[in-house]
Amino acid sequence: MSAIAHEPAAAVHAAEAPSAAPAVDIAVIQFGPGTDVEANLAALREEVRAASELGARVVVAPEYSMYAVTRLDERVVAVAEPLTGPFVSGLRGIAAEFGVYLVAGVAEAPGGELPADRIYNTLVAASPEAEFAAVYRKAHLYDAFGFRESEVVLPGPLENPPIFTVDGVTFGMQICFDLRFPEGCRLIAAAGAQVLLLPAQWIPGPGKVDQWTTLLRARAIENTMYVAAADQAAPKGAGSSMIVDPNGSVVAELGEHAGIATARIDLDHVAQVRAANPSLSLRRYEIRPA
Repeated sequence: MSAIAHEPAAAVHAAEAPSAAPAVDIAVIQFGPGTDVEANLAALREEVRAASELGARVVVAPEYSMYAVTRLDERVVAVAEPLTGPFVSGLRGIAAEFGVYLVAGVAEAPGGELPADRIYNTLVAASPEAEFAAVYRKAHLYDAFGFRESEVVLPGPLENPPIFTVDGVTFGMQICFDLRFPEGCRLIAAAGAQVLLLPAQWIPGPGKVDQWTTLLRARAIENTMYVAAADQAAPKGAGSSMIVDPNGSVVAELGEHAGIATARIDLDHVAQVRAANPSLSLRRYEIRPA
């Protein structure tokens, strides 16, 4: 792993190896969004520019990249937008500008007959053609550690996991607190994904970084897949964004501060791990909605 300096943040890059199977370079962005939606989009654009210069084909930004506070309240409802709104349109434009697949967290106004005082905590995956590659709405709400996300956020529908494929590599998505529920990650693996993308605003606290690291590695090991986790930088997030390989080894990681971590997703490596440990094919239980 080598350090690469760039503006506006530092970056680390995992060692690369030649591969005959599909391989995709990926970046996780760790930055600190605030309450200025336009400023957050501008900051994200600079981070995506830097990630693309590092060779990333897929770029993953944190949960609530659009608007971030320590505790959710009516402020996030007031700024929420539909997926046709300016922030998501901006994300799609950034993906097209730099020729990447961009995944980022937004506060989505649900519209229709759904409650007007709630939002969806949503991930948008935008393609280099400025199209929607996938959309995921957080299923497990953060009603833990003294927080009540459900007072402001609607749970996403339980449906087939949204996945998308880039150059032969298939990606699935979960958000932050979803990490504590292995069933969702298993559904993504069973749907054919080799990579789990996990944007987060992992709230700091005693032992929280240890839990984060342990859970990320566990999801990688039990599903024999890569896990790419993009957390918010301190102080709103715990940081420690990382990319974990299918053996559970951390191949790129960051500390508390803003930065970019990159690695190569190598399907040869996935195949080797799954041949040695065919736990997905040996499983005897199916996952069904509760």
